[in-house]
Amino acid sequence: MNQQEKQHLLELIVNSSAKQQGDFSQTSALVCQLLQEHFDASFVSVWLLTTDPDTTKVNHDEHLVCSHNLVASQTAPSLHHAPDLRQTNTITPQFFTELRSHRYILSSESQQQSITHQFSDYYQQHGIITSVDVAIRINGHIEGVLSIEHCEDTKWLKSAIQFAIQCADQLALTLATRHTYDSNEQIYLLRNATEQSEHVVMLVNTDTGIVEYVNSAHEKMTGLPRNTIEHHSAKNLDIFKTNQLLYSSIISQIRNNEVVKGNLKLKRADGSDYWMNYHFSPFVTELGKHYALVSSYDNSAEYLHKAELERLAWHCNLTGLHNRSYFIPQLERAVDGTLILIDLLSFKRFNDTHGHEQGDALLVEIARRLKHFASAANAIDVARIGSDEFAILLPESQDNSHQALSDFEQVIKRLYLSLAAPSIISREKIEPKTALAVVDIKSVAGLFTPLSCADITLQHAKNKSEMHYQFFNADLLSEFTTNAEIERDLHQAIRGREFELYYQPLMDLKTNQYIGAEALIRWHHPKKGVLYPGAFIEIAEQTGMINPIGEWVLESACKQLNLWQHKDVNIAMHVNVSARQFFSGNLYEQVWRLVTRYRIKPKTLVLEITETELMGDIRYAINLCHELAELGVGLAIDDFGTGYSSMKYLKQFPISKLKIDRSFIMDISSSRESREIVSAIIAMANALNISLTAEGVETKEQEAFLSSSACHHAQGYLYSPAIRVNDFAQFIDHHATWVPVEH
Repeated sequence: MNQQEKQHLLELIVNSSAKQQGDFSQTSALVCQLLQEHFDASFVSVWLLTTDPDTTKVNHDEHLVCSHNLVASQTAPSLHHAPDLRQTNTITPQFFTELRSHRYILSSESQQQSITHQFSDYYQQHGIITSVDVAIRINGHIEGVLSIEHCEDTKWLKSAIQFAIQCADQLALTLATRHTYDSNEQIYLLRNATEQSEHVVMLVNTDTGIVEYVNSAHEKMTGLPRNTIEHHSAKNLDIFKTNQLLYSSIISQIRNNEVVKGNLKLKRADGSDYWMNYHFSPFVTELGKHYALVSSYDNSAEYLHKAELERLAWHCNLTGLHNRSYFIPQLERAVDGTLILIDLLSFKRFNDTHGHEQGDALLVEIARRLKHFASAANAIDVARIGSDEFAILLPESQDNSHQALSDFEQVIKRLYLSLAAPSIISREKIEPKTALAVVDIKSVAGLFTPLSCADITLQHAKNKSEMHYQFFNADLLSEFTTNAEIERDLHQAIRGREFELYYQPLMDLKTNQYIGAEALIRWHHPKKGVLYPGAFIEIAEQTGMINPIGEWVLESACKQLNLWQHKDVNIAMHVNVSARQFFSGNLYEQVWRLVTRYRIKPKTLVLEITETELMGDIRYAINLCHELAELGVGLAIDDFGTGYSSMKYLKQFPISKLKIDRSFIMDISSSRESREIVSAIIAMANALNISLTAEGVETKEQEAFLSSSACHHAQGYLYSPAIRVNDFAQFIDHHATWVPVEH
């Protein structure tokens, strides 16, 4: 269990209504349930001592004679019944002495086995192998015990035990809260318990608005001395200092007996920012006084983590501009304005001749110039939407006169000349070459997508002899005829079996063996020759023809995998699945039929889909992925890091592999941020026990970095491009030893 999961469980306990109201029984039941699930324990129980072991007499067998009460317990679903509670009159005094000194007793620790040996009959009767007993204590007194028991040998880490102790502390706080409502003595116990809490605990008299108590955690979180808060107006709190309206609103809700909770960004006394989660729970004392029990904690780490994920998800890490995933939804919502598409000409050649470092520097310089233009033009957004493509979205002009249109053309010309101005990169004078496409969004709204129009317009701009910028116009509509021809030819291609699968091998970086192949489609067009997916897949998606094409790809790949397996070639087959095919409603039936017909070995067929496409329908996708996993089919997230990247949803999928997008691999030799992102993805995947493949590996330097970072697999031109099946067979023959496939 990672730190974030532990924090989440503690928040569930701390913010539960039972905890806030001091309901020890219900809080104990919640703790038992959560700990049983997350530690996968056989039995979890909470029991209270109804007599003090410090004052209880010892009988003639030198055992304590004290009574107890089982408060709550939780049994694993696989077990039929909960065990009988250990009888406290068989417990030696050393048991409580150890609990008092060290807070817990672990049956597997050699120095504590002499204490737990007294329970050997109980353990044997119920098949318990490992147990942890944690003291629930208030002000040094043991009030009860939280027991976690396993019917299998379990290795307990210090961090896990510490987490169990934190849960026991929350039970102590709950018990102390309950006692507080009974007597002034119990208030003293509550204060001692809350002083040990890392969460802020506060009592506010809502009749007077005075903070009558706050624990020391508040000063640690805010930097405000305790004496400036306690016995002063609640208006002095950070949460209300700059927002008196919020104070009035919360007090009003509390007086209406409403629970108030939320999150706020605040400043500490030293000026640093932090995020605070707060929870106000109203109650009335026996004397009729109105109070609010306030609990809060610093959850800045959660917000910073979320902000960093969003930054990585929506920004280009090299240029700092928004990326395609962020820009396209904005463009799709636009009904007017202007789209400018910018392409950096011959960038691949520049990269090859000058190196990736100078290529990155050129991209950064182009981005800087575009940001300057976007700022001056009050642009809605500017983004890097491809390796060498940028886009700007401008608002609609209120002046549609001929002169205004002429002036706008001059603006575009100046932008073009600005981008073409020489730049000094690594002491070398570079003259960037760009092409610009300009599309009036309103003119194509309801007919074509602005980006499709811009793509066609950009091709015309590139073909110009001098000034490479072009406005979209009616003449360019003829370009769509080509797309129509491709659509027509696709129908014939499906009927005439003009497709062929090529295969690109996957390398295991640890064993230096090839362990898989990715199936990639090629179209043998009767007139245009071999076409790559980029020439027709998008049109196939738009027209729905991707479904029959996808079905053919999947069946052909399974058939080939069957042939390889008959030849004892033990590799996995990776097959790309489009969003339309994934959500077609019959993918499970198709996969089941193919796996059965071709007797595919479990975990050797892996379906790849991009994370953004996967998020199209979360509930449906999760159910389908679990159904496919039950068939023994793996799921790989393709182009990871460039799409939705929501851990909240992604962790719900039975993912067997992540494929790091080639854009990150391309930059790892020259970009520190790319290396850090790739390292973070690898660390995350290893922590979650998910296999990783790096795409687009082209150099030994990239391979060395990935291997040293514990990345599992790689594919790319360093090993082999996608090749035909006969060539792939020869490729296999050159690698006689094939390792078993692992996921």
